[in-house]
Amino acid sequence: MEAPGQDNPLDLAHDLANAPLAEAFARAAVAAGAVIMEVYGRDFTMRAKKDATPVCEADERSEALILTHLEKACPGVPVVAEEAFSRGDVPVLTGDFILVDPLDGTREFARRNGEFTVNIALIRNGAPVCAALYAPAFGRLWLAAGKALACQALPGGEVPPLSAMRQIHVRKIAPTGPVAAVSRSHRNAETEALMTRLGATEMREAGSAMKFCLIAEGEADVYPRIGPTMEWDIAAGDAVLRAAGGMVTGLDGAPVRYGRAGAGFASPDFVAFGDPSQIVKL
Repeated sequence: MEAPGQDNPLDLAHDLANAPLAEAFARAAVAAGAVIMEVYGRDFTMRAKKDATPVCEADERSEALILTHLEKACPGVPVVAEEAFSRGDVPVLTGDFILVDPLDGTREFARRNGEFTVNIALIRNGAPVCAALYAPAFGRLWLAAGKALACQALPGGEVPPLSAMRQIHVRKIAPTGPVAAVSRSHRNAETEALMTRLGATEMREAGSAMKFCLIAEGEADVYPRIGPTMEWDIAAGDAVLRAAGGMVTGLDGAPVRYGRAGAGFASPDFVAFGDPSQIVKL
């Protein structure tokens, strides 16, 4: 990998005034959004992969386009991408790498409710430090670029400059208790029990990684998840939430770490917290 220096975009990932990598991620995600919406607007066929998760043409075309963008933006940086991984294409990781979910929320895509996202995140020393998360059906883009930012961007359209984006931040939990962001498609008894332990008094349903963004924008407070997820599912949302002042922890209260190739890049059970003072060992 290129030695550290001001010409390396990876070294600028935390600098809001100079965040070319975040902007490159955003352009890749928005371009992929146009491909996704083209498929979304017509008939398509869902298939099951070896792990029984769904996939369709939109996942594959989105990933191919994103990988092309990333090769130009940061050549030589390893990319762990969902569909390539499912085919056995796993790079050797020795430092910074990128996680890509080209279509998070394929079930929501199939149900045509719009709640699906494109997720791209840079991982450094086990933590997500820079990311773009894009919901093409709503034209909503979130970035982690030192600060958490949000804006509107049409699929395939121009990405506004960072200076024109709105900064977002988590909120303090109200005295009445936290509002939980919960999955539309992956609710289970264990997650419900954890939500009760966290004292959640209200729920906001959402698909894909948009749940992290609800917390990052101060519209919800916690997102508990007991059940299988992969690192590419959550890394971009985690990055946005951390940049907005929150944190994603395992049930041991420690921040979730990424790059666990030995675990097949599976994520642990976790809770996303908006108010860091509420982080507890569960």
